[in-house]
Amino acid sequence: MSNTRSHIFKFTCLSFTLTLQCLQVSAQQDKTGNWLMYFGMNRVTDRLSIHSEIQYRNHTIAPTNIEQLLLRTGLNYHVSEKAFISAGYAHIGSHEFESEQSGPEIEEHRLWEQLILVNQVNKFKLEHRFRVEQRWQNKAYGNRFRYRLMAFFPLNKQKIEKGTVFIGAYDELFVKGENKLFDRNRLYGSLGYQFKKSTGVQVGMLHQQVRGFGKFYFQMALTINPDFRNN
Repeated sequence: MSNTRSHIFKFTCLSFTLTLQCLQVSAQQDKTGNWLMYFGMNRVTDRLSIHSEIQYRNHTIAPTNIEQLLLRTGLNYHVSEKAFISAGYAHIGSHEFESEQSGPEIEEHRLWEQLILVNQVNKFKLEHRFRVEQRWQNKAYGNRFRYRLMAFFPLNKQKIEKGTVFIGAYDELFVKGENKLFDRNRLYGSLGYQFKKSTGVQVGMLHQQVRGFGKFYFQMALTINPDFRNN
């Protein structure tokens, strides 16, 4: 118990330091936003789980000026412990900066399909995500393709388990199915703590490049993956 409390204390101190650094970046640059996120993989059988996701994105680093509200759900089929495929639906409402309109200026309905492959290289856990999206934005239709390579590295243990402090990082490329292929790129780094097998948290910074415009986002993500098979 004392070791767990020590790890939590160290993670809290590191998170506080990272938060201060992010706020300093915000003070130097007003182009910094904030994403508050929840992710869940709810295991119901050996082969099936339900994806649940909420992302509350803000134009500013304080969560007071909404940029997007993303709600996503889907069904996962686990081919093995290292591979699963998914399909689902997402709704995204996008708001202009300091808009006086109560609702979103752009409303998007999205279908998505993906393949995730996981492999272990020494202490590194690598995750490859291939995603295809069919998007209806204010009734305009378009396709998009995404590839994300994510890596996790435990700092105080050999693998990510209960009581682990870890580093997470990814790069994700977005490509459209139209003339201008490049849509955006996201580069992300974080510090995380695994409270128990099903629950973890990450605090980090993301940089999103959309053609000629780049922006930083401070992020906090809570992951809860309950297993209902024993119930």
